[in-house]
Amino acid sequence: MENVKVAIWGFGAMGQGMARMMLAKTGVEITGICCRNAGRQGKGMYEILGATPKAAQDDLIITNDVDKAIRQTSADVVLLCTDSFTANAYEKIEILANKGLNVVTIAEEMAYPAAQQPELAKKIDEIAKKNGVSVLGTGINPGLVMDLLAVVLSACMVDVSKVMCKRVNSLSPFGPTVMREQGVGLSETEFEEGLKNHTVAGHVGFAESVAMIAEGLGLEIDGFEQQMQPIITDIDRTSPYGFAGKGNLAGVNMTAQGMKNGEVVIDMYHPQQIEPEMVGVQTGDYVELTGTPPVSMAIKPEIDGGLGTIAMAVNCIPHVINADPGLVTMLDIPVPRAIMGDFRKLIKEGKRVAR
Repeated sequence: MENVKVAIWGFGAMGQGMARMMLAKTGVEITGICCRNAGRQGKGMYEILGATPKAAQDDLIITNDVDKAIRQTSADVVLLCTDSFTANAYEKIEILANKGLNVVTIAEEMAYPAAQQPELAKKIDEIAKKNGVSVLGTGINPGLVMDLLAVVLSACMVDVSKVMCKRVNSLSPFGPTVMREQGVGLSETEFEEGLKNHTVAGHVGFAESVAMIAEGLGLEIDGFEQQMQPIITDIDRTSPYGFAGKGNLAGVNMTAQGMKNGEVVIDMYHPQQIEPEMVGVQTGDYVELTGTPPVSMAIKPEIDGGLGTIAMAVNCIPHVINADPGLVTMLDIPVPRAIMGDFRKLIKEGKRVAR
């Protein structure tokens, strides 16, 4: 039986992590890699990963030419590891769908693009259906811990009146780009300027998570609000890629609310900073559902964000291949889970890309 064929667009930390994960799995094969990083172009996948070839085969050469790396129907699915925003990912998704390829993207807004980009969401759905493929956005957050997990936990409840999701995480493992986006090291004045010129982004995905929960539970919210506040450190903190001096930002505290008739029915908390343990902050993921019966869940420490996103994308490969054509969300596919067996056994008959 032919392996499930997967191409990767974007070969930074996430793309490389997905490649390593798939190399350790059965029944899945990487067929192409597109990457804009000039330092990786022209090199082989195994060379970049420092890995031993899975089988006797030529090393995949990384290129910035998507038409060379990801050819028409050359894969059953493409893992798109670029961008955070739907508007930026749209053109790439269109290219891939028109090649007859299913897409799993980790762009945060793509977890529920209708929340902020309803017109683009409609276009993506139309393009995917026209080409007979499926497009899914997923990740650790949004995609699981602050949305899908709450929806799944509600299955044991008779009624739900309020949802609270909280993720307390460390930014320390992340690189320079995340440090800049989260304002690490900035003064309060620089943070305020960053808010005005949008160089401090904070967490991307609250609107998408709130909309996913609202649809999943039928809560019919009529308002959404979001806030970002600086986390000022009273000691010097150093991470591998960031430094926050005393009196400056160690990160940001993001909060958001989904409203119904003026009342908060979905409450979101997401403080994130470098070296939180230095000031006694313990990381974790929490869900509290108010209703009958009430449900309270705590995961301590936090689920690793990088590994979690990598695993969510790879573990959703069979589900997006099996899905009906169009734009789908995590609400539309079977409950995701770790795949310890053969990927090929999970693909429904007739769902492979015709070659």
